[in-house]
Amino acid sequence: MTTQPALAPTEAGVCCPSLTVSPLSLDDAQDFARILKSVADPTRLRLVSLIAAHEQQEACVCDLTDPVGLGQPTVSHHLKILVDAGVLRREKRGVWSYYSLEAAVLNRLSEFLAPN
Repeated sequence: MTTQPALAPTEAGVCCPSLTVSPLSLDDAQDFARILKSVADPTRLRLVSLIAAHEQQEACVCDLTDPVGLGQPTVSHHLKILVDAGVLRREKRGVWSYYSLEAAVLNRLSEFLAPN
């Protein structure tokens, strides 16, 4: 059995180094802190999970209020925080807003947290 050397972050297509590879720059630290802070709330984490599990990985606020047991204004507030952090994308369709995962941000976060 042969092993191949691990790819350098730039070769692997990683946008920034893993947490275990090198220290973060100030800009990266602030960016990751903003993203992590947005999902460091049980309701927001559930919303991300509900959207990920929903048909076509998108959902309207009306699909999310009952499962989390909160009113529409509160759910909309949490969704806004997730959109502002880049975790979710919002698309307006008529009077309704539909939310979907922002895969690039979640992949970036996953790559950053994965040990090398």
